[in-house]
Amino acid sequence: MKRLVVILLLLTNAAFASVKVVDGDSLEIDSERIRMDGIDAPEFFQTCRNGNNEDYNCGQEALAHLQKLIGKKDIKCDCLPQTDKYHRRICECFVGDISLNRQMVKDGYARSYRSEKFEKDEEKAEKAKLGIWQGKHMRPALYRILQKFKS
Repeated sequence: MKRLVVILLLLTNAAFASVKVVDGDSLEIDSERIRMDGIDAPEFFQTCRNGNNEDYNCGQEALAHLQKLIGKKDIKCDCLPQTDKYHRRICECFVGDISLNRQMVKDGYARSYRSEKFEKDEEKAEKAKLGIWQGKHMRPALYRILQKFKS
């Protein structure tokens, strides 16, 4: 399968590309929407339960963690030629040699999704009780389905 590589520079003094973190698995680079391939992070308004069984804003924490990983560093995205049903590019994005997709799963802020690529990282995060694994959470895909019924 042919992949396209998109290189985006984020320079402190002269930013050629504007990167906005939409949520824990979506970016907007300039006006192009990107869905991070192989992961599913909690939705922005989704809550989870921590180890003390208290609710917390895991969706907002996932967004903040991705922002922290990116910082003001250069970002490169390796994109599939097709888009998702919302017309977003499907990409694995990197800061240097670090896969942001993999790091979100490793740190417990996203789950492996529709791919075996990050399953071992998810298992390690769950075992270490990192991020969403510290307590209870609903799969983001199930959360999205239930939100449709509330509307």
